[in-house]
Amino acid sequence: MKIVSFHVREDAFPHTGAVSPTGEVLDFDHPSTGLPARTGPFDWLDEDGEHLKAARALLDALAGDVARVDALREAGAVCASEDLCMAAPVPRPGKFICIGLNYKDHAEESGMDIPERPLVFSKWSSCVVGPDHSVLLPRDSTEVDYEAEFAFVIGRRAWRVSEEEAMDHVLGYTCVNDVSARDFQFADGQWQRGKSCETFAPMGPWLVTRDEIDDPHDLAIKIRIDGRTLQDSSTNQLIFGIPRLVSELSQAYALEPGDVISTGTPPGVGFARKPPIYLQPGMSMEVEIEGIGILRNGVIGSEEG
Repeated sequence: MKIVSFHVREDAFPHTGAVSPTGEVLDFDHPSTGLPARTGPFDWLDEDGEHLKAARALLDALAGDVARVDALREAGAVCASEDLCMAAPVPRPGKFICIGLNYKDHAEESGMDIPERPLVFSKWSSCVVGPDHSVLLPRDSTEVDYEAEFAFVIGRRAWRVSEEEAMDHVLGYTCVNDVSARDFQFADGQWQRGKSCETFAPMGPWLVTRDEIDDPHDLAIKIRIDGRTLQDSSTNQLIFGIPRLVSELSQAYALEPGDVISTGTPPGVGFARKPPIYLQPGMSMEVEIEGIGILRNGVIGSEEG
């Protein structure tokens, strides 16, 4: 299942849905679906709740029922994606956790030792934006960088779980661009400001559920800037895979449905190039991960935001 979030007309709150059997979007929040009304922002992402189970059952039923799909389309519950304003699949995560130096080839590029334990930091959840949303360059930064990242989303509360249990707590996967103001990051001595400027966490285009990806640790990952491939690697280069990350993080704090963990970036980032490549107004970015899709975002200058 491909889970999406989107805005409908003037509705300020994003709806949640999924790509239907016809390739359109089924709006879980539309009353004509008969699905339970949500009571919180992460109901559709909770593997143990009634909402996601009911949504899965409806999608399965629609796969063989053309008349019912037509009726839902007529009611406005099935829409063409181009008629919707797409948001990040998790528009405001409860936690946005990031892992640094988690690709063998990126650690080598950065001249850093392979870490013995995951290097954990965070981004403010308020900097999340969706596909086709523009990234805004900060007024006081001239060294804004791109970072293609493979992320996973928690779908079941995880507290002190083992590595063997970890995958049962993962709902699915998505693309993230961990945009970073390197001058802020390196000058501050810690990473929060440089990683969390407005719009610095593009995510999408959707969340692909775990059952659709055979091996998340063997996926091609790349980024194109203005059509030029600048990062090109594989998740088989991850130092710490999903089970280790879920287990280790959950020893310190509970992971909950809707939490996003972005697993790090491969080599080819802008600051490590000679000469460096930093984002400029008018540039286009495409993060592509095998089996998930392409996350596209443009770049605009500080005066445009």
